[in-house]
Amino acid sequence: MTGSTTLRRRALRPSALLAVAAAATLALSGCANSGEDDDAGSSSSGGSAAAQQTAKSSTAAAGTGCTLEKYGMQKIDLKGATVGFSQSEPDTAAFRAAETQSIKDEAAKVGVGKLLVTNANAQLTKQISDIQDLLNQGAQALIVAPVNSDGLDPALAAAKAKGVPVLTIDRKVTNTACTDYLAFIGSDFEDQGKRAADAMDKATDGKANVAILLGSSGNNVTDLRTSGFLDQVKAKYSGIKVVAQQTGDFDRSKGQQVAEQLLQSNPDIDAIYAENDEMGLGAMQAVLSAGKQPGKDVKIVSIDGTRNAVQALADGQYNAVIESNPRFGPLAFKTLTDFYAGQEIPEDIIIQDSEYDQDNAEKNLGNAF
Repeated sequence: MTGSTTLRRRALRPSALLAVAAAATLALSGCANSGEDDDAGSSSSGGSAAAQQTAKSSTAAAGTGCTLEKYGMQKIDLKGATVGFSQSEPDTAAFRAAETQSIKDEAAKVGVGKLLVTNANAQLTKQISDIQDLLNQGAQALIVAPVNSDGLDPALAAAKAKGVPVLTIDRKVTNTACTDYLAFIGSDFEDQGKRAADAMDKATDGKANVAILLGSSGNNVTDLRTSGFLDQVKAKYSGIKVVAQQTGDFDRSKGQQVAEQLLQSNPDIDAIYAENDEMGLGAMQAVLSAGKQPGKDVKIVSIDGTRNAVQALADGQYNAVIESNPRFGPLAFKTLTDFYAGQEIPEDIIIQDSEYDQDNAEKNLGNAF
């Protein structure tokens, strides 16, 4: 990230939030994924209404949101407009496939004239180039899933110079809202980490030696899912010991490799907290390779809500999945529509996320992605 300590703190600890207009008719369902998924495209559409995002309700003083005038933008009609979407990571991951498809589906529903889609393949320099290419192709509004929370300054500056608003989703950037970008839509990642700790306590009866598979560095998702888990354990669960932490880069194969190494070097590990499902599924394979039973000998808790992880949960090889909903399309385009209609847009639009456990996994498998 580039930016001051103040900006970093604000990015990592989102401020009090305003709700998106109460008229939003979106309902609830599964963030940051990279890696292969056997069923990446099997449930990647926007899904039923019950699987779509809903913004948390909150109140704040009038006049604090971003408007066309404050942002220095001109009004356009999204119908017939050219909109760019910059995806951060390959759509081979279930989260990214669902995210991209949701944007495509809603763009068609809204009547966008042309949707331009790029994929940075987890490379920040490519994402900067992608965004500049989208601007050169005439994008009038941009939706960006950042590779990192830091480093998009050149791309954001280019968009500002052309009078193009940038709505960020999934990962929050450290730049200044309503100056460098419009707003952020995403989950409460710190709360996800806390809920994962709660689920781990329940799964282990309050006593465990836990290894954490960290996400990729340089983004608020990893930072907050880690701090949320550790803070909750420290505050509430004295019987849970975190004995190892190592990055798996949100990737299934790397998660498996790291989990195998940790299980070999520390045979007392009997629980794994993976900061996304891809790493959790990799850890499940590592446990099997070690001759142990995942979900029993080694408890596994992860975050996302992919179909494969929820199925493993239903099959008894997993213990809990905290949802992180990737279906950003309806809420993203509603936010842009409200913005162009003159409404104030809050800096952070935080969505509600559900949770899967061994009691509800089979029943709610249809909400997974």
